[in-house]
Amino acid sequence: RQEEKSGVAVAPLSESEMEGLLFTREEEKVARDVYLTLGAQWNVRVFDNIAQSEQRHMDAVLTLVDRYGLTDPVGDNGIGIFTDPDLQAMYDDLVAQGEASLVDALEVGIYIEEVDILDLQELIAESSKSDLDRVYGNLLDGSENHLRGFVSAWERETGESYTPTLMTDDEFQAIVGDADSDTSSGAARRRGNRR
Repeated sequence: RQEEKSGVAVAPLSESEMEGLLFTREEEKVARDVYLTLGAQWNVRVFDNIAQSEQRHMDAVLTLVDRYGLTDPVGDNGIGIFTDPDLQAMYDDLVAQGEASLVDALEVGIYIEEVDILDLQELIAESSKSDLDRVYGNLLDGSENHLRGFVSAWERETGESYTPTLMTDDEFQAIVGDADSDTSSGAARRRGNRR
């Protein structure tokens, strides 16, 4: 159906665009909630900083959920409570893994950002809406920054180089490069601008 927002007609989303938007809203909550929970346990600033960024991501997606007249799957759900059973299981599993050690917690952060990046790339490829593309593109840039932050913290903690679990080495290096250098973010921005 067509929604009227601020006097401007908004063309309806396809079923897959709608599902993707609602899933992204909760997926960003998984990231925020995991980082808040692990941040409280390990008292490491990277979790707190990135949790704040994830809240901004959630807010940006909520703006789209509202614009298209969809029902927010997050609603009043507190930390660690999810509508999607798969995301609930993901949250539970990742928190349990991250509570084992700080290195495990940082690996959880890396894993979440790898998942988010791959999901956002797919959503951008499938979307026909410029407003969705813009928000997803901003989220993608943020997730790439978060990935670099977690990889840098993990490598400082372990003294080793991180090997990605979901991305190819080439995809991972295009984003992270040397996680402690500024050149990787420039390369990632240039790559991201090709969207």
